[in-house]
Formats: sequence, structure tokens, C-alpha cells
Amino acid sequence: MKVVGLCGGIGAGKSTVAQLLAERGAVVIDVDALGRSVLAHDEVRHAVVAEFGDGVLDADGGIDRAALAREVFSCEGRLTDLEAISHPAIDREIARHLEALASDPPDLVVLDMAVLVESDLGKLSDGRGYTEVVVVEAHAEVRLERRSEERRGGKGCRSRWSP
Repeated sequence: MKVVGLCGGIGAGKSTVAQLLAERGAVVIDVDALGRSVLAHDEVRHAVVAEFGDGVLDADGGIDRAALAREVFSCEGRLTDLEAISHPAIDREIARHLEALASDPPDLVVLDMAVLVESDLGKLSDGRGYTEVVVVEAHAEVRLERRSEERRGGKGCRSRWSP
């Protein structure tokens, strides 16, 4: 089972490449979705609140991602603080998904993630993480046009921290 990391800038076509690979039998793990889901894990939620305060909670006691984003991007270094909490939890989820695939391994597993280059996310200390990287790129004009289409009602803007 080969595990590759898939990355690309906004509007480059990363999601399209992931979809095409999935259509050809690859198992795609949406690491950004895992990042959102781990915020609901008790240990992660408690650590986030301990680090950033009760102001990042919504009325139901869950993480308000918009409030967390305001806190994280309000001052330099805070994103690193959040990553120190969330990335180990995300890596555990990646490992759990890979372990579940081990009994009937696909030829290819794709870790679709926005922050592959900027982090060690998905490398996994036990060696089961990605071993190769696929970078999706497009000309700046194409990327800008795709973002404009999304804002006009296409696929919709997607941000790691948008609510």
C-alpha cells in the first residue's frame, strides 16, 4: 500500500486530482476534514480551551471554529500553538484510517491536505505515513478565476477554519 501526500494551493485543482485518483481506486483521506473532526474529541477540545480560553466555545460547549480562527490569527505563534494540540490528534486519526485499510490494502492511499509542506502532519513516526508527495499547481490566472467562480456561487469557498 503506497501512501502519498497530495497538496496544492487554493484553486490549483487538488480536489479534482483527489477525485480523479479516487475514481481510479485510490483511497483518499481528507486530512483537512480530520482536522475539523478532532476538535470535537474531548482531549483536544479541553486542550484548545486551556490554551485559548472559553471564548472559543460555542453555546453547546463545542469549538466555535470562527472564534478559534480569530484567536489563532490574532497574533504570531498562535497557529503553532493550535497545531501542537491538533496535529498529534490528526496523526492518530490518519494512523487509525491506515490501520483499518491494512487488512485489505488498496494500491494507493492519498492524504489530501492543505498543510503538507508547512508541517510534519501525515509523516507518522511508525513509517506508515506518506513517502511521496504529489503537488498540484496551476497558473495564477487559472487559480484566480477558479476562486472568483467559487465566490460567485460555484463550489463555495472552503477554508480550513470557516464555520
